[in-house]
Amino acid sequence: MRIYLPATLDELDAFTLLSARDAHAVTPALRAALPDEDEEGLEFAAQLAAADDSLLRIAAAPSAPPLRLVVSADVPDAIVGEPDQASPAPSAVALLGVVQRGWVVCVHVDEPVASADVTAALDGQEAAVERLAERDLLWYDVSELDAVPR
Repeated sequence: MRIYLPATLDELDAFTLLSARDAHAVTPALRAALPDEDEEGLEFAAQLAAADDSLLRIAAAPSAPPLRLVVSADVPDAIVGEPDQASPAPSAVALLGVVQRGWVVCVHVDEPVASADVTAALDGQEAAVERLAERDLLWYDVSELDAVPR
């Protein structure tokens, strides 16, 4: 199963992000919520939900660079379960185990100029949240993790 893990760049650097946490995936609930979307559209919706949750992780880690990060990984179904608490996101899942580094497919990260909007969004500025919603995250293959901007 492909999952989308919200993370921070500090977690990527330390490779500590790939343990039990909430994540996102193409779930039956997401399919029901977006019945006209194809598989690519559903995957994009799950990735966007993870990007939103990345803001929460950044808020909890003030020393982390203020750029949203989503890690895409293909994991065994056995380590994915229902989220611990009710989530408004139909793509929400719980990661129940540890993701092996070899399961990581790619990462998506804000370009560095987005850091001001991330900081402003964390300060509650709705206009910054809206600008972030319009930004595309940059794609990096797993072989390019060292090239991810900080």
